[in-house]
Amino acid sequence: MGRIIAVSNQKGGVGKTTTTINLAACLAAKGKKTLVIDMDPQGNMSSGLGLDKDAIKASIYQVIIGEIPIEEAICENVYENLDILPSKIELSAAEVELVNVIGKEYIIKEKVEGIRDKYDFIIIDCPPALSTLTINAMTTASSVIIPIQCEYYALEGLTQLGQTVQLVKERLNPELEIEGVLFTMYDARTNLSMQVIENVKENIDLPIYKAVIPRNVKLAEAPSHGVPINVYDVRSMGAKSYMKLAEEVINKGE
Repeated sequence: MGRIIAVSNQKGGVGKTTTTINLAACLAAKGKKTLVIDMDPQGNMSSGLGLDKDAIKASIYQVIIGEIPIEEAICENVYENLDILPSKIELSAAEVELVNVIGKEYIIKEKVEGIRDKYDFIIIDCPPALSTLTINAMTTASSVIIPIQCEYYALEGLTQLGQTVQLVKERLNPELEIEGVLFTMYDARTNLSMQVIENVKENIDLPIYKAVIPRNVKLAEAPSHGVPINVYDVRSMGAKSYMKLAEEVINKGE
């Protein structure tokens, strides 16, 4: 049965979508059958993996409203071992449409359970907000990866998200755990990045990944080409860091 991991942080610009894309691609490159689910209406994860949002006929929105089964919306083998359940801007309407739906927090969980056995990993990209879509991702997942940027306000956002995960665990999904905190946009040239890492380690009691994602030109360029970093430049520091993260995620499960 596949491990389901949500990648979440209510702050934008912390490398959440970049992490979802490249972790999923690196897991697939290591021979793990992986499904990546785009739960963000902006659809940046879908386009970052090369899908043309205008050409997508079926998305997670149609699955949520019950128009089609989940299998019909999945784009298979976009890369070897990597399938994508894409998103489009119409997903933003789901928030309104689900307001009065009973059990709306479990819609995605119910859909995903039917295909879970086909995959080693299912990675969910959450929107940068605490919304019905994010709650759906957390009720579906068994764990959460929290990417945080190496900057002064990192601890503040991390504390808030930790409280949210705990609340979901208590009320909706007893299995939910924090998989780990991932430091992103690390700049070895500044003292600030190291200070942030030390500050977080001292002040929180959460698992922290050894892999640290650097500020990297190649990482920034890859999404505009619609490919993950291990395809765009496998020798770059960004690719090596995400491969290391994928190894840690695999080993944690084993």
